[in-house]
Amino acid sequence: MPVGGLNDMDIELLKKLLNARGVSGDEGEIRSILRKECEARGASVMTDALGSVIARKEKPGARRVALDAHMDEVGFLITGADADGSLRYQPVGGVDTRVVMAKRALVGKDRLPGVFSVKAIHLASEDEMKNTSKHKDLRIDIGANDKAEAERLCPPGCTAVFDSPPTLFGDGRIVSRALDDRVGCFSLLAALEHDDLPVDLTCVFAVQEEIGLRGARAAAQRVQPELGIAFEGTSANDLGDVASNRRVTEQGKGVAISFMDGASIGHRILRKSLETCAAEHAIPWHAKRGLSGGNDAGAIQRAYGARPTAVLSVPCRYIHSAQSTAALRDIAAARDLAAAFLYDFPKYEGQVFN
Repeated sequence: MPVGGLNDMDIELLKKLLNARGVSGDEGEIRSILRKECEARGASVMTDALGSVIARKEKPGARRVALDAHMDEVGFLITGADADGSLRYQPVGGVDTRVVMAKRALVGKDRLPGVFSVKAIHLASEDEMKNTSKHKDLRIDIGANDKAEAERLCPPGCTAVFDSPPTLFGDGRIVSRALDDRVGCFSLLAALEHDDLPVDLTCVFAVQEEIGLRGARAAAQRVQPELGIAFEGTSANDLGDVASNRRVTEQGKGVAISFMDGASIGHRILRKSLETCAAEHAIPWHAKRGLSGGNDAGAIQRAYGARPTAVLSVPCRYIHSAQSTAALRDIAAARDLAAAFLYDFPKYEGQVFN
């Protein structure tokens, strides 16, 4: 079982996942990639009615364990155009306008380049300088001359993402949009590479997490796992003069293991088992200290009766923005803990299901 950093092939796969578009409800591009990657790893693969990819490596008689990561990302839904050719939009998922203004965008299936509008400082009033603009006041400029041209190129209903290709930088770090949650998808694909696991493994690449955990809830009802672990990209507020108890997670310190969040409380014995497994395999980890937000574990935990769940997260700075960052070391730690725990599962099974 490999434990350590990411090799060149790992990084290329991660970049491939990050480059793919997948705004909630419009996940076709990333879904196609994930299906092919799962099939290449020998899993049986199906897509449910909502669009989640469900990949299974069956082991009759073994415990049914599900790993989950959501394929969708925050983004923008085009709702129309104004007479001047600029596009109106609505955010899909939680996107702060402070991270939008004057950023580059890719609009529609043809990835048409665009720019989010912002009034120049020379023209802004004192009140405008003090107050953050609302999404309803902003537009996407695609260089169109009028409404007809804009809606022909980018018809209402198409989606847009930030134009921010993944780039390695600094000491083993990567910057990109969609780290939340393509880092989780990466861990699940790594788990599917193993053919000798002592569990009946299902990996759920869920849709529509960013707008209410919808895909995971439907997939869990279909799969009916006995135990579920959600893999996420989560907030790291660890730069500057920030008190240690407000940093939530810290980049470079390994995978973050959650106590609870706004959607679920982690199963205490399962969480402790993950911590013990990480320590035994020298996989770096730390506790997630913030309790806000939510993820697919909340849906899996009670989709069809109570099930033990836990959450493993990669710390990401500037999450839900054009330029989120993560440490490759932390991404590797999440991947390694997934494999180590699955291999060691018989050691913890009696405790978790006692």
